[in-house]
Amino acid sequence: MTIRRILFLETHPMWIYGLPKGFQKLGHKVKTCAPGQGAARLIKQFKPELIFAMGWTPANNTPRKQRLIAKLVRMSGAPFVYWSTEDPGYSDIFSLPLIRRTHPDFVFSIHRPTVQRFKKLSLHAAHLDFGSDPDTHRRSKSVRRYKGNAALVANGYTRLYREKPGHYRFKSLRRLVNPFLNAGLKVDLYGRDWKKMKSLFKTAIPAKRVHGYLPYKEAVKVYSSVDFVIGPQNAEDRLTQRTYEILASGGLLITDDTPEVRRWFRPGKELLVSSSEKETRHLIAKYQRSPQKREQIRQHAVRAAAKHSYKKRAAYVLDILKKKGVI
Repeated sequence: MTIRRILFLETHPMWIYGLPKGFQKLGHKVKTCAPGQGAARLIKQFKPELIFAMGWTPANNTPRKQRLIAKLVRMSGAPFVYWSTEDPGYSDIFSLPLIRRTHPDFVFSIHRPTVQRFKKLSLHAAHLDFGSDPDTHRRSKSVRRYKGNAALVANGYTRLYREKPGHYRFKSLRRLVNPFLNAGLKVDLYGRDWKKMKSLFKTAIPAKRVHGYLPYKEAVKVYSSVDFVIGPQNAEDRLTQRTYEILASGGLLITDDTPEVRRWFRPGKELLVSSSEKETRHLIAKYQRSPQKREQIRQHAVRAAAKHSYKKRAAYVLDILKKKGVI
C-alpha cells in the first residue's frame, strides 16, 4: 500500500474524529486544519497528495471560505475531494454552490439518489455513508450525572420546524419521545434549541431535563449511561451520523423502522425500531424490565457497528478514487 499524505480542511470535533481517523488507521499521514489557520504554510510543509473538505461546517460555511479552499487546492496541486453530508435537503442551497466554487475532482454523498443527480450534472460522484471510530465511539463507564431512562442527543432545528413542521424528523421525534414522556420516565434532551420546541411533544419536559449543547466526545458517556438512546432519523432512505456512533458506543438505540435501518442492522438484535407511538410504548415496557436483554443488544450493537468503521470507509474511498483515476 502506498502511504499517502492526506489533508482535511476541517477542525470540528464532529468530523476530525471520523474519516481522518480511518485514514490514519490505514497507515496514512493525516493533517487537519481550517482554511484560514496557517493552511497555506501547512500545505507547503506537508505537501498533501490528497485534500478533503466535508459537510456544512464553520470551515466552509461562506462563499469567501469556499473560494479560499479553491485557492488552497490550486496552490497544492493535489486532487480535491468533497464529502457532501447535507443531501438532499440542502443540495441546492449549500452543496452545489460549494461544489461550483471549489471544483472538486470527486464528490461523495451520503444520499444515493443525490449521487445520480450529481452524475447527471457531469460530476464524478459516489455514495459514502457515515461510520464510527472505535477509539472515539466506544463503551465507557456509566456517569452518574447522565443516568436516566432515556436520552436524546440532537439539535432542535427550530427553523426547519417553523418551515416544515411535517418533516420526517419531527414525526420521528414524536413517535420516539412522546411514549417516554407519557410514561413519566426520566428523559434528558441534549442539544441546541429544545426550549424553543415545546409544542413538538404532547407532554411538557421538565426544564431541568432540557440541556444545551453537549461537547462531541461527551455524548459517548451519555450513550453508556442511560437505558435507551433515542435516535430520530431524518428520512427513510438514509441514516443519521449518530446512528452509527450510538451503536459503536454500546448504546441501546431506539430508532425508526425504515428500509435503510433494516438494510444494515437487525432489529431486536442490534437495536430497537418503531413505526408508531404504540410500538414505542411496547418496546419500553418489554425492555425496561429486562436489563439482561438490553445488555445483549448493546453488545451486538458494538459488533455490528464495527462493520461500518471509518477505517473501512477510508479503504473504500481510496478504492473508488483509484478506480476513477483521481489518484
